[in-house]
Amino acid sequence: MQVRHLIEEHSLLSRFVAEMRDVEIQHDPLRFRRNIERVGEIMAYEISKKLNYSLRPVRTPLGVAECAFIEDQIVLGTILRAGLSFHQGFLSYFDRAENAFVSAYRKHKDRLNFDIFIEYIASPSLEGKTLILVDPMLATGSSMELAFRALLTKGTPTEIHLVSIIASQEAVDYLQSKFPEANVHLWVAAIDPKLNEMAYIVPGLGDAGDLAYGEKL
Repeated sequence: MQVRHLIEEHSLLSRFVAEMRDVEIQHDPLRFRRNIERVGEIMAYEISKKLNYSLRPVRTPLGVAECAFIEDQIVLGTILRAGLSFHQGFLSYFDRAENAFVSAYRKHKDRLNFDIFIEYIASPSLEGKTLILVDPMLATGSSMELAFRALLTKGTPTEIHLVSIIASQEAVDYLQSKFPEANVHLWVAAIDPKLNEMAYIVPGLGDAGDLAYGEKL
């Protein structure tokens, strides 16, 4: 697995991630959702550099131009619910992508132990396509792995891009151990050093789903 830690490259991405972390700005859910979208747009642009292109003629009012077009058949997958705004950011750029949705949630046995459950999948065929699977927060890496394994029931993609805004170093290490293949790429805006006793990323930003869409029962 290849890992890209984008915030190390210093771009406008840094500002949007900083605003998402800021406890004062977090009080505005509209701003929080929009920042998730904007990070998705930037990360979609970065991923687009690694896709396959072909040249085709395009007629202009004054002649013909050779223009590059993406050849990959993209399926944009999202883990509900926090991933919805992130998904929209990607879809703004990959506007012709097919779409897949997976529900994954933690079921706590107690404060320190939990299982991950997958309950819902809606996806086109993935056979021979490029899967971009997005989830804003990558705490342990288990939800991302299980969602990906669940999507494999819909076919085997040729290229896989796993994408998150904030990941723990533990989750990055975990996914690297689970996906050694060269065709799997992990894209992360920021990598944080640790998890707390509840398996939340520290310093992280809190619960992205609650900040974007309100607290749940």
